[in-house]
Amino acid sequence: MVPVIDGRLVDTFVELADTLTDDFDVIDFLHLLTARSVELLPIDAAGLLVAGPAGDLQLVASSNEQVRMLELFQLQRDEGPCLDAYRQRSSVTVPDLARDTGSWPSFAAAALGHGFRAVHALPMLLRSEVIGALNLFSVGPGELSEESLRIARAMVDVATIGLLQARTIQQHEVLVEQLQTALSSRVVIEQAKGFIAERLNLETDEAFALLRRFARRTSRKLSAVAADVVNRSESARELFQTPPVH
Repeated sequence: MVPVIDGRLVDTFVELADTLTDDFDVIDFLHLLTARSVELLPIDAAGLLVAGPAGDLQLVASSNEQVRMLELFQLQRDEGPCLDAYRQRSSVTVPDLARDTGSWPSFAAAALGHGFRAVHALPMLLRSEVIGALNLFSVGPGELSEESLRIARAMVDVATIGLLQARTIQQHEVLVEQLQTALSSRVVIEQAKGFIAERLNLETDEAFALLRRFARRTSRKLSAVAADVVNRSESARELFQTPPVH
């Protein structure tokens, strides 16, 4: 029998490679990468920054609210491991932020304030082209094992190849437009998360999970469902009747 972790890993690679469908959803795809990173690696949270059309990094996905705030802080201060991994096109690891702040004292202090002691950042890189970076956070100090790093790099590589493959097939302009739409839609998604959390008395992470499950169950894009929630559309009514999974 194939071990459970191996089966989940295979399923993840299949999901991350599946970018050629007509209804390919960039936002859901990038959130999938962060979600699977937390599920399959010995880490506690993940965040993903992707380069916009002008080459500037922007937050597109995070596994929880603490990471979302930390990634935004990183962008505002223009310092942090994800930015270094992207700019240097190489992995960045700090096993203990309490002892080694790297080149980013403000980020290290913020990360510790959010309860994270270790960080690992991997660039989304294929040959000479870099399109983003993935941040992996742990509440305890320590480095990832070689096996975990191989899995992390493999997931990032497959996701990068998938996005670039989609860009090649759908033309560069189309994917750039999709990524820009993903970045713009983040605001609407955050508004929808807040509304759902308040309406159903949930944490924001639980609200996002409910939103994402509903979008997948109804075979609709995450941004479209979020817009319906924000606009109080009738099509979103069923979402509020869906019991959250804790």
